[in-house]
Amino acid sequence: MGNEVKTTIEEVRSEIRSELADYLAQQRSYLTSIASELLPVCEAMDEFLLDGGKRLRPLFAYAGLLASGATPNRAIIRAISSLELLQACALIHDDLMDKSDTRRGKPAIHRHFENLHQSTSMNGHATQFGEAAAVLLGDLALVWSDQMLNTSGISIESLMATHKIHDEMRIELMAGQYLDVREAGENSYSAVRSLRIARYKSGKYTIERPLHIGAVIGQPAESENKSLLSALSRYGLPLGEAFQLRDDLLGIFGDTAVTGKPAGDDLREGKRTVLIAMTLSALDEAEKTELLNYLGKPNISPEKIEELRALIIRSGAVQEVENLIEKLTQQSLAAIEDPSIHPSSREFLTYIALSAVKRSA
Repeated sequence: MGNEVKTTIEEVRSEIRSELADYLAQQRSYLTSIASELLPVCEAMDEFLLDGGKRLRPLFAYAGLLASGATPNRAIIRAISSLELLQACALIHDDLMDKSDTRRGKPAIHRHFENLHQSTSMNGHATQFGEAAAVLLGDLALVWSDQMLNTSGISIESLMATHKIHDEMRIELMAGQYLDVREAGENSYSAVRSLRIARYKSGKYTIERPLHIGAVIGQPAESENKSLLSALSRYGLPLGEAFQLRDDLLGIFGDTAVTGKPAGDDLREGKRTVLIAMTLSALDEAEKTELLNYLGKPNISPEKIEELRALIIRSGAVQEVENLIEKLTQQSLAAIEDPSIHPSSREFLTYIALSAVKRSA
């Protein structure tokens, strides 16, 4: 049966890409009618949204729809595909704030437009142009996510129910992002704070809220969906945290060829993750000083990255995070048996949960 779920996921991914391609083609026509100079914007957004991507958020929305017992159709696929545009907004702005050079093995949007400025010999500062373009393209993706949802063709009842969750999701995302930015200025490292950031910056908007969106599209009446949404939260929240913890591990130990990010990139960016907080609490003073001296230094050599990786492993923090991922995953999977979740969706929910926490990119 696992092969059937895998086939379904690949089919849904293909449908999501098709809906995004159709929508972006419409936007290309509109933007280039305003000015031909907007063509690079269209091309950059096409490449960012259509070349790769796991489509996790639409897939979890699809899972929420199945959990409601509803049957998917093209309008629903179009509606949940809009979550990829929200994700694009988050990634473009996140890369800018983190000063990341790459995304999926290609220049991040701010670097892409910085390179465009240089290659076309424009006047002014290339870096400033790239940063301004990234802010605007991220904002554009956010506007597009609303428009694609609103014009998807789902019922008015489903759309109204979706809007309530959609608004909450975006507020939670921005709150988590601010807490993440603020964390960089804290005088201490805290696994508790980092886990809270993981929940709001990533977990809720990656898994819990998309599940809720799919569920209310299929079952919009609030009087009927309360128990379903509660069960999906018990499934989605621990899974979202496990997902982010896996992301933290990949940010330091991931294979560049698979992740598309430089090896140990989170060390260079100095990200204050749960993994780093746990590592620091386990190290002696000399080792702690060694790690802190290099965290956030953009020019750490590959050799030093390997030394820091070994230090993190020796601290026991990697195993501690792996144990926490396993504990959270089991909590999540236990919630699938709730009677409010349609039985036919349980295999899909199990498969996609394990895919999220056992991934290598």
